[in-house]
Order: sequence, then structure tokens, then C-alpha cells
Amino acid sequence: MACQSYDANYKALIILQKASLVLLNSAIHLLNGQINAGMRPKQHSYRHLPTAQPRALGSLPAWPYNRRTLFVELVMPNLHLADLTAEIEANVRRALAEDIGSGDITARLIPAERLAKATIITRDNAVISGTAWVDAVFRQLDPRVAVHWQVADGERVSPNQVLFHLEGPARSLLSGERSALNFLQMLSGVATHAQQLADQVAQTQVKLLDTRKTLPGLRLAQKYAVTCGGCHNHRIGLYDAFLIKENHIAACGGIAQAISAAHKIAPGKPVEIEVESLAELKEALAAGADIIMLDELSMDDMREAVRLNAGKAKLEASGGINESTLLPIAQTGVDYISIGAMTKDVKAVDLSMRLSL
Repeated sequence: MACQSYDANYKALIILQKASLVLLNSAIHLLNGQINAGMRPKQHSYRHLPTAQPRALGSLPAWPYNRRTLFVELVMPNLHLADLTAEIEANVRRALAEDIGSGDITARLIPAERLAKATIITRDNAVISGTAWVDAVFRQLDPRVAVHWQVADGERVSPNQVLFHLEGPARSLLSGERSALNFLQMLSGVATHAQQLADQVAQTQVKLLDTRKTLPGLRLAQKYAVTCGGCHNHRIGLYDAFLIKENHIAACGGIAQAISAAHKIAPGKPVEIEVESLAELKEALAAGADIIMLDELSMDDMREAVRLNAGKAKLEASGGINESTLLPIAQTGVDYISIGAMTKDVKAVDLSMRLSL
């Protein structure tokens, strides 16, 4: 259901984007007419322009961009927490069902009326993500449980720092512990890794992107965690953007044919294509690709690709990305670097809960 809702809002954003571009074109046409007629351009107020955007796609980026890059940035925005209300509830329902099942028989050792408090700390340096999932665990399990946060998503924390306190029925605190900490430690692990990568390229203009290499059923959660760590979201799935790779190109008969077909199949959705040489880059630019993925090009070829591109499309580096190559690749001038390991190779943050009766 969450993906269907996301796609519906995506279509609404495309309508907004097209309307914005029409208004922009009209303004440019009017300005050009005034200049050609030797008139001084009038000062217009744009307060009447629509500022609302579909909630499930987050906020729009700052202006200005050129026509093509404006288009790409609009349709691939970051997820925000407000986008994920239904997704979080569904994630938590599944987690509680698989863990508690027909009932927590161990928790029944404790009298039902017994109240308790708990404190949760981190044993690692980390960046926090997943507080809303913890809240949903205890809200669904037992609304009597109170969660008192000492930190927020995106905040950096140190070993032994208190993250949150719990108060409520002892049974519920213990039954919800594992599901709550599973979400928090995994998503914080993603955010922490993302932040480590983002810190390495902080002095450049590049954006680090996630990929579809996510845990099944937790893609939106992990992509949200990526943003808590200062990195950015690529496409959500196979439905919201094209990513044309070698086999697609071969099946379509060539780069130009594949890009042309994509624009016809789903007008308004971004078309990204993978290239493996500068010659293929030139073909993709001529065919009107929105984003061009440079697949394991040499550093020299990436710098030349940036020169040849000259802002016509967004350039994304992919493949062969590691700690030693990340910064040099960012310094070539590419717009994006996509890193599958950001969500695929997750090291959970070490958390601990201590109960007091």
C-alpha cells in the first residue's frame, strides 16, 4: 500500500512540476518580449504561485536549476518522516507479529500489574535513526507505555549516552524491547554509515545516493535512515524512474533507441542510462538522457565526462567505490555517487536496555 500511495503522490508532483515549468516558460517569454521591445521589465510578485507539494515526496529543492537539472531534482527528492506514517505502522505490525506471535510466554512470569522503568543506552558512536519505529512498537503493543526521548533522528551520540527512557507495565516493556531495538540499531547503523561517507566528501558539491540494495520490506525505512546520515535517495523502486543498463540497451538496439522509448513509455519520469565509455556518454547526451551513470570509468575519463557534459545532464559515478576512491571521484566534478553498501552492508549499533522495577 505504501508504494502505491507514494506513486500516486509522485504523479501529483509531476503535474505540479509541469505547471511550474509552464509558468517559468511564460515568464521567460514575457521577459524576452519586453527586452526585445526596448521596455524595462516589470517587477512581478510571485506570492500567488503554488508552494504546496505532495506530502509523500518530501520538500522540493531550492531554486534555481537549469531546465534539465531542475527536472531531475524535482522527481527524485529525499523521503521525509512525514512520508512514512503508514509504512512505519506496517513495518511494526509485521515485526510484532513475527516476534510475539500468539503471546510472550516468558513475560507472563511477571505479574500483569507490575510497573517498571527502563533506560536504553548506546555502546557505540552513532547517528540516530528510527525513533518513530520505536514509538510505534510501544504504541501498538501497549498505549500505556510512555517513551521519553533524550535524542532525535540525525543526532550524533557517544558510547554510554542515554537515548530514551520507558515507563509502563513491565510485561509490555520486555515484550517490545527486541522489536524496538532491532529497528533502532539497524536504522541507526545505516545512518551512521551514511554519515561516515558524507563526512568524507563534505568539502565537495557531490551528493551521495543510496540504491535499491536494501533489506526486503524495509526499503523506505532504510532510505529514510540514509537521509538522517546526510546522504540522499535515488529512485525508490522500478516504477518511479528509468535506469537503463547494458542488457536493456542491447534489447532495445542501442542507447538512442532505449532513451527514446523510455520517454515515450512514461513521459515525465527521469531517464537514467549507464555508459561504459566516453563515446557512449556522447550518445546518451545526444539522445537526451536526464542522468548518465558512469560505470567504472577511470578518473581521467570521469573528468573528461564532466567537461563534455557541461551541465547538460546529471552525472552519476557508480562501481568501484570505496573509502580510498570516494573523495577522488567526488573531486572529478560528478553530481552524484551511488553506493549500494550504504544500505546493503549494515553494521547494527550496539544498544542496551536496563530494567528497573
